[in-house]
Amino acid sequence: MAVVHAVWILLSLAPLSVFCIPPIWTQPEQVHLSYPGVPGSMLVTWTTFSKTDSRVEYGLLGSKLFEMNAKGEATLFVDSGKEKRKMFIHRVTLTGLRPAASYAYHCGSDEGWSDIFFFTALNDSSSFSPKFALYGDLGNENPQSLARLQKETQLGMYDVILHIGDFAYDMHEDNARIGDEFMKQIQSIAAYVPYMTCPGNHEATYNFSNYRNRFSMPGQTESLWYSWNLGSAHVVSLSTEVYFYLEFGPELLFKQYEWLKKDLEEANRPENRAARPWIITMGHRPMYCSDDDQDDCTKFDSYVRLGRNDTKPVAPGLEELFYRYGVDVELWAHEHTYERLWPVYRDKVRNGSREQPYVNPKAPVHIITGSAGCREKTDAFNPSPKDWSAFRSRDYGYTRMQVVNASHLYLEQVSDDQYGKVIDSIWVVKDRHGFSAWM
Repeated sequence: MAVVHAVWILLSLAPLSVFCIPPIWTQPEQVHLSYPGVPGSMLVTWTTFSKTDSRVEYGLLGSKLFEMNAKGEATLFVDSGKEKRKMFIHRVTLTGLRPAASYAYHCGSDEGWSDIFFFTALNDSSSFSPKFALYGDLGNENPQSLARLQKETQLGMYDVILHIGDFAYDMHEDNARIGDEFMKQIQSIAAYVPYMTCPGNHEATYNFSNYRNRFSMPGQTESLWYSWNLGSAHVVSLSTEVYFYLEFGPELLFKQYEWLKKDLEEANRPENRAARPWIITMGHRPMYCSDDDQDDCTKFDSYVRLGRNDTKPVAPGLEELFYRYGVDVELWAHEHTYERLWPVYRDKVRNGSREQPYVNPKAPVHIITGSAGCREKTDAFNPSPKDWSAFRSRDYGYTRMQVVNASHLYLEQVSDDQYGKVIDSIWVVKDRHGFSAWM
């Protein structure tokens, strides 16, 4: 008895960390959804720290729980930090889902299961009116918009989330533990609706490896660029970073440009443009902005807008390409502000009319939404903006968008500083789409 008592005293005096229960390496975490672009499908992605099976058990909400199951596979991701931390990224694609039907699911294996989540399968009909929340530059420090987005997502207000670059600040930090924490933070959003992304400058470390490995977007370009259809919209995600990180391979810039050209050509085939008349792009760094920080978009010769002449051959910009193929709305982030522009092309305002600038506009409509909240706070504005700047706000917040039908699209900005107040809104109305709409 005295021996037992002595052992108990020694244990009580020992450092607590020695006796902490180790992590359950087979327990799923960082669960998030994405849309593979194929009607009736949903892709579930999660992380474990030991290799296990990759399974999703699911069923229609309100019916027998987990009556269906699907298997996938796990890939090893080794972070490039000093510790060379290993994690397994699991991916399982669910197919044959009923459009607009709601499902409950969990993911993992018999060695560990996630919590139960639910989602609604996307409706592939071109008459579907999808609702989006969109923002960029959300960190795991100072994530001002996160709580409201969590609640609104779980209330069913959104069909899709668009995160337009810059995650966690930064995903690679502390040997990618910051990435782990961020992915766990957004699980309360991303496990319920498709969380569609594009890379930003804060993902550049180790050649964007944390971004490439953690997310699961459509296509074969490791989530760097891709496109997909939803409702009456064709949505294109691109990397603006190919213009700035040439050390990772300038060929990526030209490869993406050729891909964009082919994708937009296909989207503009008469039968395709009739079915999906809205073309919406999302990329991190804007072509235009009026922030006072000397970023690329503050310069007349913006790389993203006009291209680079220090490459061989000269790298083309995106403004002419998007104008030629009749891109309707261009979504950006990077600037830690919200800014709505008048329709603009070649640095000139091209409103539909003085009274109704967004009714049959003569150029694309640009929205910058990079104020969701991060450790770098919000940016300052240039006190003398150009004529194309229509509305600006330094409030923390995010944007909502609904593609209502073939002719009407609605956008509004939510302020977190003002407790969820809508501080700006517009209707974009178009009788025609495509290049001819600018005439």
